[in-house]
Amino acid sequence: MIAPSGGLDQFIHVGMTPDEVNTIGHLPEGKGLLGALIDSPHSIRLVTIGNDPRSSGFPGGHPRMDSFLGVPVRVRDEVYGNLYLSSQAAGQFTDEDEQLVTALAATAGIAIENARLFAETKRRQAWSAASAEITAALLSGERHDSIALIVNRVFGLSGADLVCVLLPTDKPGALVVETALGLSESDVHGARVSTAHSVSGSVLEGKQPRLLDDSNIALPGHVRLGPVMAVPLISAGTAEGVLFLARAQGAQLFTIADLEMAADFAGQASVAMQLGRARGDRQKLALLEDRGRIARDLHDHVIQEIFGTGLELQSIAGRVQNESLSERIGQTVANLDASISQIRTVIFALSAPVEKTRNTIRHSIIDIVNELAPSLTTTPYVSFSGPVDLLVTGDLAGDVTAVVRESLTNTAKHASAEHSSVALTAAEGHITLEITDDGHGSPATTRRSGLANIEKRATIRGGTSEFHSSSTGTVVRWRVPYFLTPSTRTENGLNL
Repeated sequence: MIAPSGGLDQFIHVGMTPDEVNTIGHLPEGKGLLGALIDSPHSIRLVTIGNDPRSSGFPGGHPRMDSFLGVPVRVRDEVYGNLYLSSQAAGQFTDEDEQLVTALAATAGIAIENARLFAETKRRQAWSAASAEITAALLSGERHDSIALIVNRVFGLSGADLVCVLLPTDKPGALVVETALGLSESDVHGARVSTAHSVSGSVLEGKQPRLLDDSNIALPGHVRLGPVMAVPLISAGTAEGVLFLARAQGAQLFTIADLEMAADFAGQASVAMQLGRARGDRQKLALLEDRGRIARDLHDHVIQEIFGTGLELQSIAGRVQNESLSERIGQTVANLDASISQIRTVIFALSAPVEKTRNTIRHSIIDIVNELAPSLTTTPYVSFSGPVDLLVTGDLAGDVTAVVRESLTNTAKHASAEHSSVALTAAEGHITLEITDDGHGSPATTRRSGLANIEKRATIRGGTSEFHSSSTGTVVRWRVPYFLTPSTRTENGLNL
């Protein structure tokens, strides 16, 4: 069978024992006398193969072959392959043999064409059904990992040994393998790929699919890839990623029809992904509008009413002669101030925009509190003071969130507390984080591992960490100067 790019795609043989095949080793690649019939698709009939100058000889262990007859298998002007016969029982092939085999090859060509067309139709139906399935799934109300869904369906349809999706990174000239399935998938997933020296990079830049018969790409584990298809994922005229399909070295080649079906699927999948994102954006916009309305109502009505009540109570306290009653009124006013502070935190959480690329420390702490709230009796009280979003960034923000998570997790596991709080303050050159609870307390030894991590984070930054626990509650106070420690990261790449 002839490959679309020339040479042999498959070599199907009859007449040799398995031991003879193993002895020969590598099957013919369509060179020498076999290649002559590929280059010029006309019948070749020889009395002795070795006497023809086009013959390239036989490998060691190959059985003796004398007479030879080769005819092209074609339908109209397209040649599907060649039919080779050797060692005629009577000694040599005759004109009648050549006519009979030529007629047989013509009939075989029609059968092969029909079989290929039928198989291609079945594959196109399967790709179309998968495309409709992907579109329905991405546009449904359920949450789906669109990239993983696409990779799974392509892996089952294409007959590839490795399927992955590569996406651009924040670093110019680099791609990352977002999802991989198949050969060395655990090693390939997350790998960095340079756009300057890779098949995927050229596809992303040119926005055109590519088909390679032999890529010779090396994977971890001494695995080499052979045939490759790379298809751009294009949305609104922009190439947002690459769908990469590969087979192991020596496997059957991909065809032009395979590339066309994969490209059509990728195009429809890209549109479905874009529509799914647009739908998600509309839902997020509606949610943000509701949250903004609630935040405005809290600010314009609730806080103002509480503030007015506090002013009225302060005025009454100044005219009350009873000192004990005046102190109680003052404490009530302080409680109202605390409530206003808590409501302001809620307003911030409701109204501030959520940005994936720049998440503030306020958002991070609120997210941790909401995540751990089901494990606590009541949701912790959260308060912020000072320009924490400007000062607590980078690695310092990572340390602060780690201390909050560790402390609240300990509260949930050991304290049996009714109430807890998280207070983050930026003032006087220091960041102070205080986590408290009103639980029954716990000796420091029962939390030694977690406390050691908290203390280490403070020590590295030249700060202090305090832990106080009694039968009335626990206080963790973490205080560091606000400076950042730079970090580096080393990345390894492939050339997919």
